[in-house]
Amino acid sequence: MSARNNVAPSTIGVDFVEGGIVVEYLDGRDVFYHGPPQPAEQAITTPPGKDVHVLVTGPDGIEGVMTYVNDRDTHDNILETTGVGRVMLEADDEEVLFPGVTVTTEAYSIRVEADLSLVDGRVFVFAEDEMSEHAYELVAADESAADGDGDDGDESESPDEGV
Repeated sequence: MSARNNVAPSTIGVDFVEGGIVVEYLDGRDVFYHGPPQPAEQAITTPPGKDVHVLVTGPDGIEGVMTYVNDRDTHDNILETTGVGRVMLEADDEEVLFPGVTVTTEAYSIRVEADLSLVDGRVFVFAEDEMSEHAYELVAADESAADGDGDDGDESESPDEGV
């Protein structure tokens, strides 16, 4: 397999719909990420071995930038035509994806942290493979405690239940 490079993301469309988030690539294709995303206070460590995609939206929520973390499958030219970026991390590596959003490797997992005082929009993390999909939104500590959606914060519920 050829080496994979870091690829800078472009601004792409975002649409919040019933049951998830639609990302509109520059080449006209749409990708649906199942949700709704679970709130996570300022950081999330993904399950090991998952494909990790980080989406940071603008303040209006209709556009954003998407970056794949450690994606070894997608060729650079495909990423460039879709507008999706990629960052490749080595063991115990850390990279700033966007101002206020940092990704770090932790063994076979990826940790995504957000300083939400530096981010104008919203930060979403998608972790998926052939077996499961997980969607998270990084929120301030006071937002997840008082989001008012009736969620008691019990994370024992399967991410696919109730969708």
